[in-house]
Amino acid sequence: MLDGKPVAITREDFHRAGVTVSDWAKQHGFSPRLTYEVLRGGRKCLRGQSALIAEALGMK
Repeated sequence: MLDGKPVAITREDFHRAGVTVSDWAKQHGFSPRLTYEVLRGGRKCLRGQSALIAEALGMK
């Protein structure tokens, strides 16, 4: 599961930077839909794209 930054802090980081989750996902080559699922806790993020997204966000 996720051990790094809490989701609330990550969402605050996006808001503070003025970047949407969708824009961040596209810039990093990830699916915006999957990125939203990772942020809302709908994925375990053990392997695959969801794990890569969690690592890139500093959540894992």
